[in-house]
Amino acid sequence: MASSTQGQVITCKAAVAYEPNKPMVIEDVQVAPPQAGEVRIKILFTALCHTDHYTWSGKKPDGTELLIPRVSFLAFLAMKLLELLKVSVKESLKCSLVIMSFLVTKRNAENASFARAERPTSVVKFVLLQYNYIGLGAVWNTAKVEAGSIVAVFGLGTVGLAVAEGAKSAGASRIIGIDIDSKKFDVAKNFGVTEFVNPKDHDKPIQQVIVDLTDGGVDYSFECIGNVSVMRAALECCHKGWGTSVIVGVAASGQEISTRPFQLVTGRVWKGTAFGGFKSRTQVPWLVEKYMNKEIKVDEYITHTMTLAEINKAFDLLHEGGCLRCVLTAHE
Repeated sequence: MASSTQGQVITCKAAVAYEPNKPMVIEDVQVAPPQAGEVRIKILFTALCHTDHYTWSGKKPDGTELLIPRVSFLAFLAMKLLELLKVSVKESLKCSLVIMSFLVTKRNAENASFARAERPTSVVKFVLLQYNYIGLGAVWNTAKVEAGSIVAVFGLGTVGLAVAEGAKSAGASRIIGIDIDSKKFDVAKNFGVTEFVNPKDHDKPIQQVIVDLTDGGVDYSFECIGNVSVMRAALECCHKGWGTSVIVGVAASGQEISTRPFQLVTGRVWKGTAFGGFKSRTQVPWLVEKYMNKEIKVDEYITHTMTLAEINKAFDLLHEGGCLRCVLTAHE
C-alpha cells in the first residue's frame, strides 16, 4: 500500500468462510483506517496450521462459537506494517516489517500483538518462526530440558520436529519420536530424533512401550498432536518421581483430559505451554537473529508454497498429512 492511502479506506483480497468446513471464497473486502492504538498491515505471507483448521470448523478450541461468515485472519502471520495511528502506541513503526502474534506481547497491552523484525531478508521464512518458538520454547522455557535427558516426542509434524530440534540443542541423550506414519521417520532424523516408535507396531499401550524401552520412563515428554488419549499416554510414559510432560498440541473443541491421580502423586508433572513461553515483543527478534545466524532451522519446514487463491488446496494438503508447512503468498 502506498503512503497516499494513509487515512483512507482500502480494498483488499481476503479468504472468507461463509460456512464451517466449506471452501473459502476469495473476495474483495474493505479495510478502514486504523483508529487509536491500532495498526493497519499488509499481509505478505502466512502459513497454515491445524489450529486454523479448528477455527475454520466454526468453533474455537476453547469451545466457544465463532461468528460465520468470517474473514480469515490466520493464526500466525508474517507481514509488513503499513500505517500506525500514534495515539497510544509509544514507538513509531510505520512501514516496519513485523511478525504477528496470536497472544498479546506484554502485560497491560491488549492491542500489542506484533513484534518488529529488524532484518528484512528472507521474510517469507519468518512466517515459520511461530512453529519454532512453540516447539523450541516448549523445550527451553516450559520443560527446561537438561543435557543427558531422555525425551519422547508424540507427533512428528512441524511442531514435533521443532521440539526434537530444541531437545537436541539442549543436549538430550535420546530423543524418541512417536508417530503412526512411518514415512515421517527419515525426515525426523534431520531434526534430532534418534529412535522411532510406531504405536501400530505394538500390541500394548504406547506408554508401556516407552517405559519398557527406557527402563522406567522418559525424563520429558511432549504431546504435539492435540489428541487427549495421547496426552494421557505422554504423561504416563514419564518416569516416576521427576518426569515432566508438556501438552503442546491443541485438542478439538469440548475435549477433556484425564488420568489416575496416582500418576501425579508419584511425582510426575503435567504442564501446558502457550507460545512456547516466549515473550514475543522481546524474544521473537532474538529468534529471528538465531535463524539468520543459522542456529535454528526454518527453511527445512517449508514443503509447499502457494498463493492465497489456493488456500483450500493448502488446507487439503495439511489435513491429509501431505506437507509439513505450506506458505501462502498473499500478494502475487
